[in-house]
Amino acid sequence: MATLDGAYDCITKTPMGDQQSVFTVVSNGETFHGTNAGPLGSLDVKNGKVDGNALSWEMEMTIPMPMTLEAEAIVDGDTLTGTIQAGAFGAMAMTGKRRS
Repeated sequence: MATLDGAYDCITKTPMGDQQSVFTVVSNGETFHGTNAGPLGSLDVKNGKVDGNALSWEMEMTIPMPMTLEAEAIVDGDTLTGTIQAGAFGAMAMTGKRRS
């Protein structure tokens, strides 16, 4: 089984424009932990779940406002494609490429 672990250079399409981040995944069976680190700081993965090549997790954002982000992504080879649900702001597309 292909590992999902690694650091992904990501871009998330937000209402404030494209936000670059580094999303790290460290899996342990059906769970994972990691961070999504960008210009506004680093958000820890909470409730990270692994289902085959699918990831789902939450992040507690504090800047620019407190909000729980609900995220999901599919990893295909070295490419990550996902969506982050940001409350009233709706869904934001997230794409990434694993660092080699």
